[in-house]
Amino acid sequence: MLKRHARAACTALAAAGLLLAGTGGATADPAPAVPSAAATLRTADAAPELLAAMQRDLGLTPTQAKARLAHEAEAGATAARLRDRLGAAFAGAWVDGADSAVLTVATTRAADTAAIRATGARAKLVTRTLADLDGAKAALDRAAGPATPVRYVDPRSNTLVVEEAEAGAAARLLAATGTDAALVTVVRTAEAPRPLYDLRGGDAYYMNGSGRCSVGFPVTKGTVNGFATAGHCGRAGTTTTGFNQVAQGSFQASVFPGNDMAWVAANANWSSTPYVKGSGGANVQVAGSVLQPVGASVCRSGSTTGWHCGTIQQHNTSVTYPEGTISGVTRTTVCAEPGDSGGSYISGSQAQGVTSGGSGNCSSGGTTFFQPLNPILSAYGLTLKVSGSDPGPGPGPEPGGTWKAGTVYAAGATVTHGGSTYRCIQGHQAQTGWEPPNVPALWQRV
Repeated sequence: MLKRHARAACTALAAAGLLLAGTGGATADPAPAVPSAAATLRTADAAPELLAAMQRDLGLTPTQAKARLAHEAEAGATAARLRDRLGAAFAGAWVDGADSAVLTVATTRAADTAAIRATGARAKLVTRTLADLDGAKAALDRAAGPATPVRYVDPRSNTLVVEEAEAGAAARLLAATGTDAALVTVVRTAEAPRPLYDLRGGDAYYMNGSGRCSVGFPVTKGTVNGFATAGHCGRAGTTTTGFNQVAQGSFQASVFPGNDMAWVAANANWSSTPYVKGSGGANVQVAGSVLQPVGASVCRSGSTTGWHCGTIQQHNTSVTYPEGTISGVTRTTVCAEPGDSGGSYISGSQAQGVTSGGSGNCSSGGTTFFQPLNPILSAYGLTLKVSGSDPGPGPGPEPGGTWKAGTVYAAGATVTHGGSTYRCIQGHQAQTGWEPPNVPALWQRV
């Protein structure tokens, strides 16, 4: 946890209209434009502050930083379609390269490799499915303690990784749960994730006058404005004041441990905006909440350390803090320091999650974990505040059916729209302009 305590002081897919030759030499009307994943996620609109932080922290050129966001958007959509197609044989996906131009998709079924390569991705044949490894991790999570503080599935090695803070701790955990040691890679860690406290400045909020955290993402619930943040920052009823010490609102709901999620409802003096505070106080626009794949770039804004970037290492990670275990968080290489708890993680213009905790610092480097945002939005019925960009009517039938803007859809969810059925391939909160026929990066017709 990373709160401060008072006492401690492009490649875009081809979408241009192609002319089809008809009978008698006649030319058909141009095919309707279908937006690429990069266009849907608005990677071209990335703020200069975000691109500059990517260049600094990831060692990229300006061209690589821009290309990386576009490649990651397309890779996420391609991986999602393949996950849907491969079903139970799917064993994970990740991107590599300075500009994330290489997507690898793993499967346990040799017959799938040709279909994977046909999309332009690399195929990797492995022995364990993602579901098998996730199941093994769940068994370890139920028995893990502070001596084995972090567990996650690493798709690159097709193993379950257990970090141990003391020699032999992982072996004892495996023996206690009856887990096959062949599934597991043990990593010795010198630092376990821990609470961090402080009171130094930045864009922050204060809880009951005794501590502070960083704002996550502005949201609305009906006519009420507020923001999502980390659950360990406060409990339901905890009052807050803003960065300027003006009365702000109160926690409406909070979960910690188990998850690390909460939301604060603000009073009428505060309005939600579609921005994250960037370097020098500049506004970085938020356009959606599509979770990016393993290997993708991600940047964090916090009240102590400001903008820092890194990459997504694993999703669905479990972390055991002294207060208990949280599951379903994402592990990253982004650094953080005391006071950054609750702050924003963003990839391009897509909100990823809120800072939960970690180890290390921004001088020597570190590891951090974020609570994904979509589960917070779904649990509390919140709507992420996004920058206005309604692309208008797109290809496909007229609106109608069960699809609804504001709903958080998980991968695999099905809806109807205009008389057709669609399956979600990338989890996100729906918004106007993202109707299923308009965004093939998010929905697949079935």
